[in-house]
Amino acid sequence: MNNANLINQSSGAVEYYTPPEWTEAARECMGSIELDPASSLAANHSVMAERFFSESDDGLSQPWQAKTLWMNHPFHRGERACPQNHDKCKKKTCQKRGHHIDKDIPSNDDWITKLIAEYEAGNIKEAICITFASTSEGWFRKLLKYPQCMPDKRVQYYNPDGTINNNVTKGSAITYLGPNLDKFAATFRKLGTIKIEY
Repeated sequence: MNNANLINQSSGAVEYYTPPEWTEAARECMGSIELDPASSLAANHSVMAERFFSESDDGLSQPWQAKTLWMNHPFHRGERACPQNHDKCKKKTCQKRGHHIDKDIPSNDDWITKLIAEYEAGNIKEAICITFASTSEGWFRKLLKYPQCMPDKRVQYYNPDGTINNNVTKGSAITYLGPNLDKFAATFRKLGTIKIEY
């Protein structure tokens, strides 16, 4: 991994599962998790959402209607699909990774924009999302108007095989969208510092 990968969060790996202390805190705060729009059967063992959208469900194309929502979306800067004739593809990313992609890879901004739009439309009553704390990125700046928890220590995400990823290069932030700020603060201050917009 080089510095460009670190800046753009594009090491190639996008499957990182949330450690249980964070999903437990989300359930404590909201009572339960009705929907996780970016998950898998394995990830849902910790999240315990009543329903979830997997990669094959294409969560971004689905309506998000739920009382409560948890989201740990696949972190990526986003990438457009390669031309159908791969011989015409000139992307350096494809040359470096050794293969082409046939469909667009959603960006962090795609996921965060959808989350905020669904919440502000009233389709979600409460939501908590965990992201990298990329404070200078446009997609993260959209979250700054909502209450956040800045963890006391770096979140060590899990790999799909259940092992802890000890190579996490960034801090995380947990953002709350909902009316119960006191409950969010009381629950998450055990794990980090609470920030609210002033």
